[in-house]
Amino acid sequence: MEHFELFSVFILFFSTAFLLILHESKNEYRNIHNIMEIDKKKNQEEFESLLRSTKREGMDYVIEDLEKGGFFDAPASAGHHLNVEGGLCQHSLNVCKAGLMIYDGLAKLDAPAAGEVKRESVIIATLLHDVCKTDIYKKTIKKRKNKLGQWEDAEGYNISYKDFPMGHGEKSVIMLLLSGLDLRDDEMLAIRWHMGAFGLNMNSYEDERCYDTARQEYPLCCIVQCADSMAAAIMEVTAEDREGL
Repeated sequence: MEHFELFSVFILFFSTAFLLILHESKNEYRNIHNIMEIDKKKNQEEFESLLRSTKREGMDYVIEDLEKGGFFDAPASAGHHLNVEGGLCQHSLNVCKAGLMIYDGLAKLDAPAAGEVKRESVIIATLLHDVCKTDIYKKTIKKRKNKLGQWEDAEGYNISYKDFPMGHGEKSVIMLLLSGLDLRDDEMLAIRWHMGAFGLNMNSYEDERCYDTARQEYPLCCIVQCADSMAAAIMEVTAEDREGL
């Protein structure tokens, strides 16, 4: 497992570095208008097709609940990456594509480590890691600067945790289990810890130990964490985002 340990260190460093850069550049809230065009219908079809390809028990119930809950219309964020209608599904697809590429790369780097992960698990954990966001974004009108530097009214989102304040990754796991999805242990842990150290309560020794253990014991955790970072910090950054850095 020596190669996998090196791979784990690399992708954790990679993820953390890019998330820190993104965080530091956006300390002060800005409503970023993301110009990426999103085909919601096409994305939903691809999303559902990928999930059904896993033939996992309970998946049809999950898809039904996501549609009822507004997942396919929700943004991925309120003011950062893909903060537009349909952004959450687009982000999930981006994470899935990045995750599958990392998985294929791991197979070449360390076949035994890759053998511990099922391809269907990569699909499930990446596509469903952020279902916790389905109900937290509420449409509103915000002020943003146009290209002339003038403030104008624009549609945006506020965040509310009133519907089910259960956290982030852990909320996704609970929602999926309540929908009737049969999840493997590594899938639950990869979804729970997909934010990496950013999802830790740094005052909790138990949280730190659980996160470290999950990352070391389950390669899927590192794959999903890295894929999520790549999507948010690289794949979904627009020219307008870079201008504001």
